[in-house]
Amino acid sequence: MSDFNTRIIEEFRANGGTVSTAGFGSDLVILHSVGAKSGAVRESPVLALRQPDGSWFIAASKAGAPDNPAWYHNLVHTPEASLEVPGDTGVERVDVVAEVLAGAERDAAWAQFTERSEGFRQYEERAAGRVIPVVRLTRR
Repeated sequence: MSDFNTRIIEEFRANGGTVSTAGFGSDLVILHSVGAKSGAVRESPVLALRQPDGSWFIAASKAGAPDNPAWYHNLVHTPEASLEVPGDTGVERVDVVAEVLAGAERDAAWAQFTERSEGFRQYEERAAGRVIPVVRLTRR
């Protein structure tokens, strides 16, 4: 895990799920996925947009890299995962199942990311044709 991700996770846990670094605020979650190759549990801080139905959208942007992040491959291989999320009494753990969105549903979800942050519009440009996947995480 990168030093940046380690610092973000530490800040998240120390502040009850709020991260001032990079303007994440309370929209960050810590994704716990099972490594597709290793089988080990991996922790990844990701921006998550909470939906009215209680699910979350996460985008496999990888800052516009030409490939998807490892956590995306992990979720495709093993969709059962968990999240650390900001809660009323601090950080809470939630078991979720992942669903990769497609077509118009993916496009509508992606629009929420580009509306939230200029950074996601830049990631889309940098991705140079890679369609950035969006994943819905729903409580199990």
